[in-house]
Amino acid sequence: MTTIRAAATALALCGLVAVATPASAQTAVQRVLYASPSGSGTACTATAPCSLDGARAVVRTLVPTMTGDLVVTLAGGTYARASTFELGPQDSGRNGFRVVWTAAAGAKPVFSGAKTVSGWQKWDAAKEIWRAPLPAGTSPRQLYVNGSPRPRAAGAGCEKAVCPADATGLGGASATGVAGLRHPEDVEASIKVRWRNYRCGVASVSGDKLVMRQPCWKNSASGTNRTGPYWDSTTVDSGRYTGVAFFENAYELIDRPGEWYANTHDGYLYYKVNYPGSDPNTGTFEVPATETLLRLGGSTTDPVHDLTVNGITFAYATWQQPKSDEGYAGTQAGLTLTGFTGPVDHAGRYYTKPAAAVHVRTGRGVTVSGSTFTHLGGAGIKLETGTQRSTVTRNTFTDISGGAVLVGDTEPNPPAELVSLANTVSYNTITWVAKEFTDSVAIWSGYDAELSVDHNTIANVPYSGISVGWGWNQPEAQKPVLRDNRITNNAITNVLMPTGGQHDGGAIYTQGPQPRSVISGNYLNRSEYEGTERDGNGVYLDEQSSYLTVERNVILRVGGKWVSNWAGYGIQNTARNNWTDTWAPALSGTGSTMVDNQTSLATLPEEALAVARSAGASATTVEQIVPDFARGKPATQSSTSSAAGLANDANTYNSSQTLSQAQPYWQVDLGASRQVRQVEIWNPNAVAALSDFYVLVSDSPITAAGLAEARAQAGVSSYHHAARALRPSLLDIGRTGRYVRVQLAGTAALSLSEVKVH
Repeated sequence: MTTIRAAATALALCGLVAVATPASAQTAVQRVLYASPSGSGTACTATAPCSLDGARAVVRTLVPTMTGDLVVTLAGGTYARASTFELGPQDSGRNGFRVVWTAAAGAKPVFSGAKTVSGWQKWDAAKEIWRAPLPAGTSPRQLYVNGSPRPRAAGAGCEKAVCPADATGLGGASATGVAGLRHPEDVEASIKVRWRNYRCGVASVSGDKLVMRQPCWKNSASGTNRTGPYWDSTTVDSGRYTGVAFFENAYELIDRPGEWYANTHDGYLYYKVNYPGSDPNTGTFEVPATETLLRLGGSTTDPVHDLTVNGITFAYATWQQPKSDEGYAGTQAGLTLTGFTGPVDHAGRYYTKPAAAVHVRTGRGVTVSGSTFTHLGGAGIKLETGTQRSTVTRNTFTDISGGAVLVGDTEPNPPAELVSLANTVSYNTITWVAKEFTDSVAIWSGYDAELSVDHNTIANVPYSGISVGWGWNQPEAQKPVLRDNRITNNAITNVLMPTGGQHDGGAIYTQGPQPRSVISGNYLNRSEYEGTERDGNGVYLDEQSSYLTVERNVILRVGGKWVSNWAGYGIQNTARNNWTDTWAPALSGTGSTMVDNQTSLATLPEEALAVARSAGASATTVEQIVPDFARGKPATQSSTSSAAGLANDANTYNSSQTLSQAQPYWQVDLGASRQVRQVEIWNPNAVAALSDFYVLVSDSPITAAGLAEARAQAGVSSYHHAARALRPSLLDIGRTGRYVRVQLAGTAALSLSEVKVH
């Protein structure tokens, strides 16, 4: 048997010392096997490596009599996966030892589901469109050129008045131009309603009607009774529907460099080159063709266990459901409703998760670490069907159509062997995910117990950052297995991105009663900041969220509340010792309290800075609060419905308001001339729409009441904002000034949630 010193040397060569079991220093290595993309045979040595399948076959012969860890070392290069690589109970560790699949020191093994597109010929010289044969058996939703994603051909959407929705489809076939396309049946409509994203295909055109594919459209419309009557208020045929965000996937829609269309009718992929005269034959074009690259699967009686995957890149996986008749009927957080019929259940039991590049099913003690997940058409990794005591740590996730990490299940009260228990998601870096299915979240968890989501860095997500809990206060989910969960020390920036078009979420979002659960030490900066709504929250204790403690978090620049707990049936939540630059109403629910929080801060104290800097997967750069010259300074307005001081009190959840009048104004005296770089205008999202207004800046008092006269006054600079104000709209100024005025051009009441002068 290998000595302890030799074992440590072998692990070091494999890059494994940091990811082995806690007792790794004392754990022997029974054997190191070697695999490479071109490997063959059964020797599995450094000079005669095996294939993946060959190495797995050898491991299976060694597992029954393990006397140390079995380490499979992967050489660098691409391991093309036309099918899923499977590891099961027979590939698991025994006798207290582990089976480890790891990158060789310095190597970058890539599990790839890509097929190459080649043989390009110029098709339309005037438009610089080329075409090449589609790889056999593919109908791609993604295309990558030299490792960079390219956009599928897309055109404008339509407002509700042009494209009214009903139970079978959409109007506006002629006005949108879809009726005139050669293959309208290839077209997909993307619709966004609050926190939901729907992507359904067109089945046919009938007059001016777009008949949509089923069951996608049925599951996106009201009346299924499979999501509950309340949730039908956000269906495609509800009052919340405002129109189609865009139509996608037709040859005629190719009009921007890099756009493409896969024509499965003639078997060609069409592509508009980036630069005139470019020849795509000089590049590498790849389309994902395999759904799941690696599956670690077991059963409740024979789980997959004691297995580590380390240092592998998982790339170019697809997800087939969205292009089928099922489409993407979003329910929440990247899960969908599928099937023509199904059980009536309002607690989300039967919602469908996306396919993932790595799929762990009924795992025990599984670790996935140090790996990269990129260029994926579904999700990154999912742990489900009662996976327990397993870890996803120190991985990188980027350029993914759906969420990065999904942990847990949708059954509120499973048997003990199917409880998602004591799993850990830690020290991962997650950026630019949910790129296609924009209602997905970076890290999702359903009904979990003893979950730890710790020290992750999350940035640039269209919807929520971390979502833990499920159930929406439905009767069948009021006493679920949720308990003892910890969301700690994460750095989450720029979520609910306004460009994503999704609303009603938070940097950290929860549902359901979760006794003894904690949200602590997180740095949350920018949640629906510069958005249109005021429901982009910092910590969002939604629905029946109960028994949660929110403490020692730093929460800045949120379009809504720094902590939101609106539902009266969410009980005994506590928010204490947090730091924030704004204010929020008291928590709802019996026994909920807010204690010793430092709100409306003008600057972050050193203790808060230390918490923020230590959050995330690595050292975090903290964005300090920008000084606001207007805060608390004397404010006046042309008339008063609610006090002028409510617009500069560091509370973005109340509003000043004038009476309805011609060209109303609000004005603040900064007390002295300041170098004014920028003014923030916060739309109250209230009855009086805030648009078509001017910001006036002067070193001298602005005395004229009328807009034209005020703008013409000597020394006054005028800045016009024609569109609807956001939360906030940022206006660059760049001059000295003591007096700042906001004034409407028309006749209305002027209402301001907040005005900040920097």
